[in-house]
Amino acid sequence: MASTARPTVPSHPSTVPDEQGLLRVERDIQERLRGEPLDFPSLLAVSNIYRAAGAVRRRAERELLNEAGLSWGGFTILWVLWIWGEMETSRLAAECDLAKGTLTGMLSTLERQDLVARRRLDRDRRRVTVGLTDGGQARIAELFPRFNAFEGAMTDGLSDEQKSDLARLLRVVITNAGEQADEG
Repeated sequence: MASTARPTVPSHPSTVPDEQGLLRVERDIQERLRGEPLDFPSLLAVSNIYRAAGAVRRRAERELLNEAGLSWGGFTILWVLWIWGEMETSRLAAECDLAKGTLTGMLSTLERQDLVARRRLDRDRRRVTVGLTDGGQARIAELFPRFNAFEGAMTDGLSDEQKSDLARLLRVVITNAGEQADEG
């Protein structure tokens, strides 16, 4: 049985909020741009989305995915195929937010690991679908509970209500950015 222990959270000085609740980078931005007619709350909200996503991704790769032989992109491909099943490469690239050329290289890596298999469609040989192999199914099924424990560690300190509020607020940003939560 895989451990569900939560990874420890580092306390690097730049990741510890000050007495006003701001990170050092946020203070630096405000100091550098002080006096400019800018929407600072929006600037900090969006820049923190980038910082949070990047920090979570790097930490997941370092503490969990590397040992499973996966990059963030490789994990995302396995996850999408696990949830929605076999699909055409164009849809898979869109679901994973990857360029088609990037997806092609990642699929080659995952095929060498016997985690995914590509198949040309009989009705149109130019079109290709991708699905999980038995090994890919087993890898993501074993890895995901550990990844979910990692997600818990990344949101440690937030109540379930705060987590739901955060997800709801991020959905607004996603919608404003023009993304559809249900494009399939």
